[in-house]
Amino acid sequence: MKQKLILLLLCCLCSLGAAAQGVVTRQKPRQNTTQPATPSKPRQNAQQRQKPRQNTQTRPQNSGTASTATARTSSGGSNKTFTANGVSFTMVYVQGGTFTMGATSEQDGDADDWEKPAHSVTLSSYYMGETEVTQELWQAVMGSNPSYFKGSNLPVEQVSWEDCQTFVERLNSLTGQQFHLPTEAQWEYAARGGTKSRGYKYSGSHSIDYVGWYTDNSSSKTHPVKSKQPNELGLYDMSGNVWEWCSDWYGSYSGGSQTNPTGASSGIYRVSRGGSWNSSARDCRVSSRGRGTPSGRRYFLGLRLAL
Repeated sequence: MKQKLILLLLCCLCSLGAAAQGVVTRQKPRQNTTQPATPSKPRQNAQQRQKPRQNTQTRPQNSGTASTATARTSSGGSNKTFTANGVSFTMVYVQGGTFTMGATSEQDGDADDWEKPAHSVTLSSYYMGETEVTQELWQAVMGSNPSYFKGSNLPVEQVSWEDCQTFVERLNSLTGQQFHLPTEAQWEYAARGGTKSRGYKYSGSHSIDYVGWYTDNSSSKTHPVKSKQPNELGLYDMSGNVWEWCSDWYGSYSGGSQTNPTGASSGIYRVSRGGSWNSSARDCRVSSRGRGTPSGRRYFLGLRLAL
């Protein structure tokens, strides 16, 4: 009997051990629920997201307007004021007539051979810029300022003859006019005072110090337009300050009479007139002639408009 109880007890213990072992083997290992964090995307720089602003000043706005005549002249014509992109400028009426162009008597011994022979020229009426083209006007039309000496009321310089053609084309588009560089004959006739001429050696005086900036008084720089006295027509700085491009090819004079001449038919150089801040008084005379390659830019060379 005792043996049966012992056997029964041993069987019960074996059954409990097997059950306990089964529970341990069926239990799966606990998974780690902490997942590695997904790397966050780098925060985008706000300046990178922002689209660059467009430059609205790369091209001047086409808002130029032309005005009617504003001042009556004693010769019966009218000066005219025009506005291009907010900048106004005046064109002086030049009544047509006949004059002697070149090395006339008041030039004395200062005249060069290329100013000869003196010859008769007849011109129709036209308009001439009261001053050189200023940096303010060039900036308004072209959207840039190439000048070496900076100042809104200083004459523009460091512009080639070719640059001037582009400027004139854009100005005409803005104003609806037909501006152009003056012919050499138009320039000299206006510098001499047209029909009001008093036969001065320089434009408006026999003394250049009254009417022009040149090497002896300029302090080696340009000066604001209209700082000196005007000539007989009310034109400023036609002697000194900056040389001024003309439309003509540079060529020799002929002795015959001419009407509305436009210069040589071809050439290498374009004409410039008037002398500049770094010129001698001799080069600022009304008959003095200069020249330059059409692509050349100098800090003593600008322009004046004609119409």
